[in-house]
Amino acid sequence: FRFKDSLAEDLRGADLVISHAGAGSCLEALEEGKPLIVVINEKLMNNHQLELAKRLHRDGHVLYCNCSTLVETLQSMDLSTLKPFPPGQPEKFALFLDKVVGFQ
Repeated sequence: FRFKDSLAEDLRGADLVISHAGAGSCLEALEEGKPLIVVINEKLMNNHQLELAKRLHRDGHVLYCNCSTLVETLQSMDLSTLKPFPPGQPEKFALFLDKVVGFQ
């Protein structure tokens, strides 16, 4: 499909998610606890998607590849090696922000 208001229902029903490396897409799948293969777009300037994919992979949360290596990644993947993504802690950010602006 080209556009959908929300992928939440699709994510809940998925056994595996294959996504581009947009931060929102990655976080949504990881927060849902789904194994994730990130396919990077090598044509982007200043490839921030590659940076994010590498970091999430280094931390053990995703597998990543490019379009030409996707089939190979699917054939050789071991999803049992992936670590759950830790839940967010917005209260820590709020405390930090309070300190920065002088509320604490």
